[in-house]
Amino acid sequence: MISVSINGETRRFDTSISIAVLLEQMQLGGKRIALECNGEIMPRGQFNQHLLADGDRLEIVVAVGGG
Repeated sequence: MISVSINGETRRFDTSISIAVLLEQMQLGGKRIALECNGEIMPRGQFNQHLLADGDRLEIVVAVGGG
């Protein structure tokens, strides 16, 4: 089991998953987001390759349009 902090909230997973899978589970797939992993901005092109590890800290910001 791994423990990951997402926007300051701890979530636990049975196995390591990719950031892309996490975003789909959070219903954020395809949305305009900025993601920071352990203090580093994560390019969207790395979401499929980066597997979450125990202790990772994620900050996810969703872009909201308006007028």
